[in-house]
Amino acid sequence: MRLSDFDLAQLDEQTVTGLPGAQKDVLLVKLLSDLKEARDRLKSDSRTSSRPPSSDDPWSGSSSDTPEDTPEDTPAPETQSEAESSPGENSSEQSPQDEPEDAHKPSAGSDNDSRRAGRRPGATGHSRELTLPVSETIYHYPPQCSRCEGALEADQFIACTGHYVLDIEPGEVEGLRGLQVRHDKHVYGEIACEKCGHRTRSEPGRCPGEDLWKVRLSEWHLVGVTLSSLIVCLSQRMGLSRRRIQEFLLDWLGIKLSTALIDQCIREMGRAVHPLEELLVEEIEQTVLAHVDETPWKEWGQLLWMWVFSTPHLCVYFIGYRSAEILQNVLGERFTGWLMSDGYQVYRQFHRRLRCWAHLLRKARGLEDSLNAEARGFGRYTHQLFDELMGAIYAARAGPGDEDLSERYRQRLDVFRALCERHRDSGHAKTRALAREFLNDWEAIWVVLKYPYLPLTNNEAERALRHWVIIRRLMQGTRTPEGTRVVALLASVIETCRRRQVLPWPYLASVLAERRKGNPVPPLPAVPAG
Repeated sequence: MRLSDFDLAQLDEQTVTGLPGAQKDVLLVKLLSDLKEARDRLKSDSRTSSRPPSSDDPWSGSSSDTPEDTPEDTPAPETQSEAESSPGENSSEQSPQDEPEDAHKPSAGSDNDSRRAGRRPGATGHSRELTLPVSETIYHYPPQCSRCEGALEADQFIACTGHYVLDIEPGEVEGLRGLQVRHDKHVYGEIACEKCGHRTRSEPGRCPGEDLWKVRLSEWHLVGVTLSSLIVCLSQRMGLSRRRIQEFLLDWLGIKLSTALIDQCIREMGRAVHPLEELLVEEIEQTVLAHVDETPWKEWGQLLWMWVFSTPHLCVYFIGYRSAEILQNVLGERFTGWLMSDGYQVYRQFHRRLRCWAHLLRKARGLEDSLNAEARGFGRYTHQLFDELMGAIYAARAGPGDEDLSERYRQRLDVFRALCERHRDSGHAKTRALAREFLNDWEAIWVVLKYPYLPLTNNEAERALRHWVIIRRLMQGTRTPEGTRVVALLASVIETCRRRQVLPWPYLASVLAERRKGNPVPPLPAVPAG
């Protein structure tokens, strides 16, 4: 390298543009030399250097398979006649395979490195059978010269490579809604600039890589964004397995996809919506009232918990351990609103907390039906107290203003507290547990008497979990951390769109379209007025 890190640290855009012409040319030559050397190092592997084969990336192929300026997962450049050939010709070479894009690249050091990636015509095995007609051929022209930024003439376009995209298009005919399958051919190529002679090549959009995700986001994909959104709907909303989704698409739409590609589409959508999680957490921190609950979730036999943080206009899901760490990461110290929860002790760190009366009332009814005389008496008194206080709260809500009921029922609550103190060491286990639960969460349980407009139950969070409990039973949990992450992310976006009275599927399609191009994620749908 002709320029060290110390040298580069002293260079910025203002410094470079301010250099005289001769000095700028000298610097440009050095930068060009360093860039070419860095590219050569980046492309080197065990075949072109002394590196051992074990150091090669498992997905990397021969450097001769892909031209220098072509994305690493694209076929080799073709002539214009090859790129524009009919879809029935060379179908096994022209179309992306039904497996992940790098699955058929020859391994480093093999005898077939010089051949094009993919299954050989006539070889045994499975490959994609392309029989659909092309709906439209879409040419992607370079917008401007990458050297001088001058305008380019479209009639000078030379096709280099291309791929097919299967998608669905919602339509409406005479008031009847339906779906139409599209099979588009996307062609990429290059144009030579008439001013400087530099050739600029168009390429599919690509989202920068993230170390946490194995799936890639790129426009070089067989499945279109609307079809991907339908696959997510069938999986996350309808609870269909990958094989059942495959069957549905083939039977009803005539689209043949592998289960591996279907799974890739679901994971790709999860990565696409990942930036929205931070926005949802910021909204949760600023809310006045949030409901929280958790339910078990298994990841390849490991017991985890699905958490939900719910408000009237958004839901955020997380899957992790049942500890205070998730609460601190989501709410932290910036959350100053009311938190409705059950009796799990990690919630006690929040001073403005509400306890769900439905949980306590169910336990009181259980004691009321007990064969133990002490338990029956305690349960009956607790049940009667709840009925009386709930009636007073409903009456206060229907009144002209917010009435403070805490003073009116102070004496009654003092009697009940003494009763709980008397039973906190009871020999009956459930009686002892309920009495201690009242004493530990006394303020959180009865604060609703002072503010009768606050909710009495945590049904909001429990309803938000109910659908995903059903999905958990159908899926039997997840197998990988990435799959677990995808379930939580998609659940958050889908439920938030539903609560904002917006269809989630067109929004998910728009998010995936922008993220495949490498653009920022579109904003969340706005909260409906009123």
